[in-house]
Amino acid sequence: MQFTPFPPRLDDEEEEEKKPEAAEKAPSHVVDKHLFEARTVLITGPINQDLARGAAARLLALAQVSAEPVTVILSSPGGHVESGDMIHDMIRFVGVPVNMVGTGWVASAGALIFVAVPRERRFCTPNTRFLLHQPSGGMGGPATDIGIQAREILKMRARLNAIFAAATGQPIEKIDRDTDRDYWMSPEEAVAYGLLGRVVASAADLRG
Repeated sequence: MQFTPFPPRLDDEEEEEKKPEAAEKAPSHVVDKHLFEARTVLITGPINQDLARGAAARLLALAQVSAEPVTVILSSPGGHVESGDMIHDMIRFVGVPVNMVGTGWVASAGALIFVAVPRERRFCTPNTRFLLHQPSGGMGGPATDIGIQAREILKMRARLNAIFAAATGQPIEKIDRDTDRDYWMSPEEAVAYGLLGRVVASAADLRG
């Protein structure tokens, strides 16, 4: 999946260029400051190494300053599995309680991150969609290398399915069947499946 390119600059934006650089960056800085004070981490967009590094850094910093719970807001179409693994493992590593709130969509590697916390700490907003499926990857090169890549994908699929089976309580055989193709779920279906703990409509509901 490709990132959407920035839109072309308009002529009437010339005045904006004259503003001090610090002023342009101030809103983002203020938002980051308030998110840190609220102990909230945003994980949005395609999962890649840069996003994983940023999420891990914020989790480690928040765990350093306090043992109070952290809230992760997650909306992702998925992406790089190993980057998802990094965030999944770091959520477990930091040693502070983490509330996971899915919104928009929680798909593929995003679902792997979502199940890093116990089911009772997995929440979503009412219009969230969930997607489980098997990993995929482009293969190329000599036949021997293609064979190695194919074996690694099968090993990855078995590992991920075991994680989802443990997280949902579903038999591994059902996870294998369901992830053979795209398996979409509504919030209600995700609750029944064991993927989701509860639907929340507001921040206050997390304390309910």
